[in-house]
Amino acid sequence: MSIPRLTSLVQGGGCARKLPAESLVQVLRGIPSFAHPWTDARPGPFDDAAVVQPEGAARSMVLTIDIVTPIVDDPRVFGAIAATNAMSDVWAMGGRPEVALAFAGVPTDKLPLEVLREMMVGLQEACARARCGIVGGHTLADAEPKCGLAVVGSVDPAQVWSHRSAQAGDALILTKALGTGIVSQAIRAERADEGLVARATAQMLMLNEGACEVGLSVGAHSCTDVTGFGLLGHLRNVVEASGLGATIHAGEVPLLEGVLALAEEGLVPGGSKRNLAYASEVTGFEEGVGGAVRALLADAQTSGGLLLCVPEARAEEAVRQLRGVGCERAAWIGRLTAGDAAGEGGKRIEVRR
Repeated sequence: MSIPRLTSLVQGGGCARKLPAESLVQVLRGIPSFAHPWTDARPGPFDDAAVVQPEGAARSMVLTIDIVTPIVDDPRVFGAIAATNAMSDVWAMGGRPEVALAFAGVPTDKLPLEVLREMMVGLQEACARARCGIVGGHTLADAEPKCGLAVVGSVDPAQVWSHRSAQAGDALILTKALGTGIVSQAIRAERADEGLVARATAQMLMLNEGACEVGLSVGAHSCTDVTGFGLLGHLRNVVEASGLGATIHAGEVPLLEGVLALAEEGLVPGGSKRNLAYASEVTGFEEGVGGAVRALLADAQTSGGLLLCVPEARAEEAVRQLRGVGCERAAWIGRLTAGDAAGEGGKRIEVRR
């Protein structure tokens, strides 16, 4: 059997395949919820994970699920990226992953079972690095390859981060560079050089565990991980939940080396374009912030970094600590502002050059 490239078997890679944010809002609108007594009411519908506290438990549970399609062609690396991406939701709530259920699906008429095995090995290896045990799972013969995890984590109830807990004046600290969605598009088009793929892959394999620990140590008020809705889409969720505005300095936002040129050539995933349209409803752009930069600010990330909302007095310390734990591209990119209008036209988010 001639084995096709994983990325050639999917319509889009990684978190760019998420349902568009506006579609998700439409689907969820009006669906009644069941208020279980264990449910922590602080996280909202667009937070990164659910939090529950069983009666009498000292720590709360963090629950999340994330499944993605291939963003790279190596099945083992793909599995590891998928697991790293799924566990990130727990770190974005201030918790730590404990156990997980694995999911994997492959087109068995196009791929040998060895590919499925390698995907599972990658999932296991990433979980082992995070000391998260895979305790079960599910497989599926499917039209496209995909894999991921349902993760159960734990968190100190006094340290749960939610979008609602962000505060005016907080510095916005981004822990990883942007551009993995555009890299995925370039891989599928066979336009990505080996160096760029290696840089993007290394970043996607980096656990957000250390970034979470730094956030807790500097007293971060809130956090989100930057994944399928892009930086601006996830920031929109934070400011709308907290009733705040935000200012971003585009020149301070770290980008993977080489992705700006690809964006200027038009190699932008459809999911990232939809993200930009969604974010633009509440975002004003200063003249001089070009189209390629706007696309990158909305680029759908897979296993992206954390966006930490940190007291401004500790922002520089946070960046130093982050770089000390391996987040070499960590940067202070903006701040949260009082009120819901940061820029012209009453828009919540203002992007400056």
